[in-house]
Formats: sequence, structure tokens, C-alpha cells
Amino acid sequence: MQLVFFILLYPIIWFISILPFRILYMLSDCVYILIYYIIGYRKKVVRGNITLALPHLSRKERLQIEKKSYRHLCDMFLEMIKTMTISVNEIEKRFVFTNFEMYQEMEKKNKSIAIMIAHYACYEWTISMNSKIKYEGYAIYKKINNKYFDKLVRDIRSRFKAKLINTKDTIPTMEKNAKNNHLGLFGFASDQSPQVSKTFHWQKFMGIETPVHTGAEMLAKRFDMNVLFLRVKKVKRGYYEATFEHLFDNPKEVPDYQLTDEFLRRVEKQIYEAPEFYLWTHNRWKHKKK
Repeated sequence: MQLVFFILLYPIIWFISILPFRILYMLSDCVYILIYYIIGYRKKVVRGNITLALPHLSRKERLQIEKKSYRHLCDMFLEMIKTMTISVNEIEKRFVFTNFEMYQEMEKKNKSIAIMIAHYACYEWTISMNSKIKYEGYAIYKKINNKYFDKLVRDIRSRFKAKLINTKDTIPTMEKNAKNNHLGLFGFASDQSPQVSKTFHWQKFMGIETPVHTGAEMLAKRFDMNVLFLRVKKVKRGYYEATFEHLFDNPKEVPDYQLTDEFLRRVEKQIYEAPEFYLWTHNRWKHKKK
């Protein structure tokens, strides 16, 4: 059944991926109407999240953010599909790193690097940096249940020399690299909600005390990785700027959870500046302290 589903959808996905951007965004406008007004995809979750996180705004302002966030969500979804056939030159034109020299300085320190990033703006296109780096780049992701789509996602990332490793394979991969003195770049999107049973730390995020992921910090300490934060900004439709920000060089010397807390503060700053580009569809605050 998985194969049948894949065979039926693949031609549609491929056709969308070859569309010119102008037509792609016309399609996105249509998808927005379908998703927001007709299906109402996760609208209750989105509305609840925005109300919790931005209580200082009026109902009208929150509604405007809600609608803009769905428009951005549709754009981002189609941009992800576009990654299937987009050229390196085109993606580098649309996803610009403003200070890549900061990352290059980190490579000179001969330690593996952890990059922490939020589900904000077009986080998927960060893979374009793999064509510029000397280290081997790894993106940690949650495996897709459909093995054929999972392979498709991994194949797309491999076009940009990025290796996808699922959460279960992360530690074994890092242990193997450390044993062989193989330096790597590891990307962590750590702003979403972890399982409560696996929670070690609670912290206020957007003013709400909630469980937070600490895996990136734990691994950075364990394998002595330098840590950067990547701030992504949506300049206009289809164009983004990414800026590296220094977090910590020697995470082993940093008090527990300070790295995680600093990451959250920087994500908060992003959201407050332009909340419409955050991924509100995830039930981020399903676990919270009253």
C-alpha cells in the first residue's frame, strides 16, 4: 500500500518541483485557500498557540498573524518540494548566508560543529550550505513512516551533500566519527515539544513553562562540539537570509541547560520580530505547567 501511495503521488510532486517560482506561488495561493478556509488544517492548534504565546496582541492582530502563517506554511511546503529539482545556483541565490566566514572560522578549530536552528522561515533550505563546507554535513530528522517517501527525502538531501540520520542513529554516528577522528557538522532543530517521559528540563518559552529538548546540548557536551545558532530571516517571498550567531566554543564548561536556554531566547527573539514565519501548526505547548 505504501508503494501504491508513493507511485500515485510521485508524478504530482515531481511536476510541482519543475514549476517556475512564479507559478509555484500562484499554486501556493490556491493551496492556502484550501488548507485554511476549506479544510481548516490544525486551525484550532494554531489559534491556541498564537493566543498562548502572544497574549499581548489584540484578537485582530493575532488573526492577521494566523492567516499570514498559513500563507507562509503553504509557500514553505511547496519550496520543500521545489528542492527536489532546484539547482545549486538557484537555491544559493534565494537562500543567502550573510556571514559564512563565521562558520569557516569554526571549521579551523578542528572540532565538530553543532548548528541549532528553529522551525522558522525556510529552515529546509539550510541544506544549501553543504556545498560550501569542508566537514560532512548531517541533518537529524524523524524517520517518515512510508519508506519510499523517506528514501525520497534522503535522496533530495543527498543532492546537496547532506546526510540525514534519524534520532536513533545520531549517537552511534557521532561515536563512530569520534573514534575515527572524523569531523562533522550536525544540524539540530530543537524548538519543538519533546516527550514528557524523556524530559530533563523545563523552561519558559514564549512565557509558558514547558518541557524542552536538551539533546543538542547533551551531545555537544559529550562530543565536545562548538555550537552555533542559525538565524533565518524571510526577506520576501522565496528569498531568505541566514546569519550565524556564536553560542559556545566549549560547551563542557557551560553550566547544564544554559546552552538550551540561550537557544530558546534567540528563537523567541525571532518569533517576536515576525511571528507569522514560525511553525505554529505543531502542538508546542501541549505539555505545560499551570
